Amino acid sequence: MSDFVNGFWGYFISVVAVGGVVWCLWLLYTQRRWLGAKPASGQVEDTGHVWDGDLTELNNPVPTWWTWMYLLACLFALGYLFFMPGLGSYKGQLGYSSTEEVAQHQAKMAEAVRPIYARFETMTVPQIAQDPGAREIGQRLFLNNCAQCHGSDAKGGPSFPNLTDGDWLHGGTPEIIMETIKKGRHGVMPPWKAAIDAKMAGDIAQYVRSLSGLTADPVRVFRGKREFGNFCVACHGVDGKGNQLVGAPNLTDDVWLYGSSEASIVKTILDGRDNRMPAQEHVLNPEQIKVLTAWVWGLSNKPEGGAQAAVVDTAAASTAAVAK
Repeated sequence: MSDFVNGFWGYFISVVAVGGVVWCLWLLYTQRRWLGAKPASGQVEDTGHVWDGDLTELNNPVPTWWTWMYLLACLFALGYLFFMPGLGSYKGQLGYSSTEEVAQHQAKMAEAVRPIYARFETMTVPQIAQDPGAREIGQRLFLNNCAQCHGSDAKGGPSFPNLTDGDWLHGGTPEIIMETIKKGRHGVMPPWKAAIDAKMAGDIAQYVRSLSGLTADPVRVFRGKREFGNFCVACHGVDGKGNQLVGAPNLTDDVWLYGSSEASIVKTILDGRDNRMPAQEHVLNPEQIKVLTAWVWGLSNKPEGGAQAAVVDTAAASTAAVAK
């Protein structure tokens, strides 16, 4: 409530909150019969509404107990707004903050699990990837924080990279994987519809397909190669093998985030793509990120002393206890 970018909204919320309580009190005052003259015994105002022929609606006073309940509720609301942050940018007399509460809870949880990760502090990522216990923890971290996008088998899907095939947009070293998990990524393929028409995009798509050995029209490939050199080499390189520094994918390895059909490639060229990998540094602590990095790195690498275990049966893994 106190994180407004414009001071107006703080005042607006305050007026609505306080005004709502005042209006409730005004409504109670104007409608409460006992505040004015009471009707004579046995005389109750008739509203004029009759239901089912003989059921008359009367204007009986509100019960006293209900009135006091209403008044106490309004007093509670005013007290809450005084002590708690409910009036725009006013932080309340108690100084409560849900953000601080979450931070304190996270710190408490991090301290509770610190002994679990303590033995990994002096180990390298490849060494952690060899440890069966670390792999189990890393997999559970993955299933709770990464499987929503990359799948429980880590093989990804449309627009979400496969983490098991050794193909990396930004690089697959432990350091880079850790940086990706920690800081996230923002991959942008700019749209070219302002400079390229659908026919030209189709020719480029045919050339791109040929780079991966897919079926392509030789004549259109010839035209597409020329246009590829005009619009695409800045990111994907002259040979089409991409550039990990900017996250430009390799177009020669037959690995596709959105599919290899001409229609899909044309859509990418004309409309562009905008992918985001969310940063996890505010969700996971450094020790958890290190263990998760080792697990992800091990999916496409064989650490010394044995191969990295693949993803455990999904049904069994989903019932495992969460290591946090």
